[in-house]
Amino acid sequence: MISMRMIARRQRAPTRMVAAVFAFLSVDPAWSDPGETGAVDDRPAQSAPLEPDRPPSIQTSLGAFGDPSGFRSLLAARGIDYNLLYTNEVLGNLSGGVRQGAIHAGKFETAVRVDFDRLAGWTGWSGFANVFQIHDTGGLRDRSFQRLITVSNIEAYPSTRLSELWLERASGDRTLSLRFGQLVADGEFFSSETGKIFLSNDWPTITGANLPSGGPAYPISTPGMRLRWTPDASVSGLVAIFNGDPGDQASVNRTGLNFRLNDAPLVMGEVQFRAVPGADGLGRSVKLGAYRHFGRFDDDRYDRTGLSLANPRSGGSARRHAGTSGAYAVVDAQLYRPMGGNETDGIAAYARLSTSPSDRNLIDLWADGGIVVTGMTPGRPKDAFGLSFIYARIGENARRYDLDRLSFGTEFHVPRSYEATIEATYLFAVTSGWTIQPDIQYVFNPGGGAADPNRPGQRMKGGAVFGLRSTLTY
Repeated sequence: MISMRMIARRQRAPTRMVAAVFAFLSVDPAWSDPGETGAVDDRPAQSAPLEPDRPPSIQTSLGAFGDPSGFRSLLAARGIDYNLLYTNEVLGNLSGGVRQGAIHAGKFETAVRVDFDRLAGWTGWSGFANVFQIHDTGGLRDRSFQRLITVSNIEAYPSTRLSELWLERASGDRTLSLRFGQLVADGEFFSSETGKIFLSNDWPTITGANLPSGGPAYPISTPGMRLRWTPDASVSGLVAIFNGDPGDQASVNRTGLNFRLNDAPLVMGEVQFRAVPGADGLGRSVKLGAYRHFGRFDDDRYDRTGLSLANPRSGGSARRHAGTSGAYAVVDAQLYRPMGGNETDGIAAYARLSTSPSDRNLIDLWADGGIVVTGMTPGRPKDAFGLSFIYARIGENARRYDLDRLSFGTEFHVPRSYEATIEATYLFAVTSGWTIQPDIQYVFNPGGGAADPNRPGQRMKGGAVFGLRSTLTY
């Protein structure tokens, strides 16, 4: 039996971990400013930016009204930078799915970055927080198609919620940084910069469908720590540990204020390689990553005695597995760059590939990719066009369980196999900080080939989804 002393030790573990982090950051010379230790660092600056470049702001298009009373400039001079982002869209399907119709969805985000060196003289410290106000009139993915793959990457349970809230300490030469607090994984792990133009580009279904509550990704975050090492501009290494279950966004963690600490952990690691544009002017990157969740997971086919869960003699209690894991690769490559164009102009492509054990995961293989053309429309240098695909395969045990249900005749069931989607989109840059984006997606085998509740014995029909998104950034 577990003693009360052991329970108390477990309860004190998170507090001890946080205290150790603060102690380490405050005394380790590697994290100190060179001037504080008296050492002279004669190495050249060689680190890549810790944060991606921010998108253009509509502030530049508003003239004197862009910064009333100079409030934003005043804060920026003290190391406080804030951004407002409003995304709204209309999406609808004219055919396929269990029903047809349109929805409106919107997300308003406030994000604040703080440079504590400029604000308070804390060398190497920075902070970040963002809050979402999510509003929609019904999720198209669930209402119309019962899809596994995301229709819109802003779709979430309507709520006002905290997302991230963290502090970060960087070493004097910025080659090392440690971030801790309320974190999401999809901001730094398993992501493609090229693919972010697409509405369906999101935290991949292989993690969203397999991990508890979808894992630490939009719109829910969870306490964690992330260590990043960037010795030079060509390589980075990241490792992070998260509380492994952020809680269901609609019922358990509706405001993002749960700060759960007692769930089994999720550990992620990624190595990033970047090719600095050479004589051809083309940039490329490769990311290799893996993750391990240390919780318990049900088998998708067998019970604890080895019988199929579809067998009438089965007790219905699924076999339990210790943990789950996955591996992935992400490639971004610029294929063509027009003469005089910048690093984002031209033709670029991306691909992501991932696999997970097929006995305990609904999705065991994931692949997506696409091509994006930017700055090549005559008279429209900021416009972009993209075409992408996504493929998600149902795990082998889940597929065989469907066949078992047919074999045992427990009920008529359509065996699942895969779900796929293609998307075409065009991004109009109306002005700096404002884009309008018409979009079309076609869904194949929605739900992995799930049965249509309106047509017993038949699969749900695929169909086209039309959308129009507007994004304002300030």
